[in-house]
Amino acid sequence: MNSESLRKPGNPALSQFGATARNILQNQGILIVFVLLCVVLTLSSEFFLTWNNWTNIIRQTAINGILAIGVTYVILAGGIDLSVGSVMALCGAVAASFSVTPENSFIGVALLASLATGFIAGLVNGALTAYLRIPAFVVTLGMLSAARGLTFIYTDGRPISNLSQPFLWFGNGAVLGIPVPIVALAVVFAVCWFVLRYTVFGRHVYAVGGNERAAITNGVRTRRVTALTYIVSGVLASLAGVILTARSTAALPQAGIAYELDAIAAVVIGGTSLSGGKGTLIGTVFGALIIGTINNGLDLLGISSYYQQVVKGLIIVGAVLLDVGRRR
Repeated sequence: MNSESLRKPGNPALSQFGATARNILQNQGILIVFVLLCVVLTLSSEFFLTWNNWTNIIRQTAINGILAIGVTYVILAGGIDLSVGSVMALCGAVAASFSVTPENSFIGVALLASLATGFIAGLVNGALTAYLRIPAFVVTLGMLSAARGLTFIYTDGRPISNLSQPFLWFGNGAVLGIPVPIVALAVVFAVCWFVLRYTVFGRHVYAVGGNERAAITNGVRTRRVTALTYIVSGVLASLAGVILTARSTAALPQAGIAYELDAIAAVVIGGTSLSGGKGTLIGTVFGALIIGTINNGLDLLGISSYYQQVVKGLIIVGAVLLDVGRRR
């Protein structure tokens, strides 16, 4: 076969090669990008490919990863959640208020109070979006502001410190030598992946995001499914809030600002379509890892944090363009 035949339109070999290349990019593109990023940073810094540095990267990624998994549920169902950063801060403050040592330290109550707060925030978002048909952008933007205001009211604008050691374990402890935040991310991923892949609810999430009218025709209770995705997002935000507060050793009223942007970025970079119905949690975790790796690599190279925001913005735009190209 000569070179001229390869250039002819409709050549089967060339078409097959193009189809194979597109398939690889669509299914393995996020992994390829992650590997290339690691190679570049390894060549740029001798400290990048070390055990301590990678432990630090994954520990820092864990919080964003947990948030992003919750946001993935919402986006898969065709919604958006801009409130997770503020909800995380509110839940962290609530948990910390029950964990002040020594006179007021109730770890079980602290965790339940935090989860209940996240549940209520998600329930409000879900109810207003699914049952009152208020646009998700408006509802979650309102919750972003309301939850932040409640956080300042609850803390009186001051940090809640002097937290008990059992509570701080959630951010700085370890299980069999593995940091607790990493264990938490692994458990959350495993449970949420199983739910999406093997349960009726998981299939309904994809169905609602892919074609809501068709889902209704097939008997799916779309409003309930949509509301539940926001509850999942709120509960996972509460867990992330506990971990962030424990890592910071204090509940800060300004904690979690712009975390919702990193969470959405991880979801989009991971290949989840903003129009809903298509995406994976594996892609989301790799998206969070890419963001964490970029932040870490730029820090090692001594590059200003301002440039990190620029790089993340360009990556988000690029990921959205790729999504648009795939859908076309």
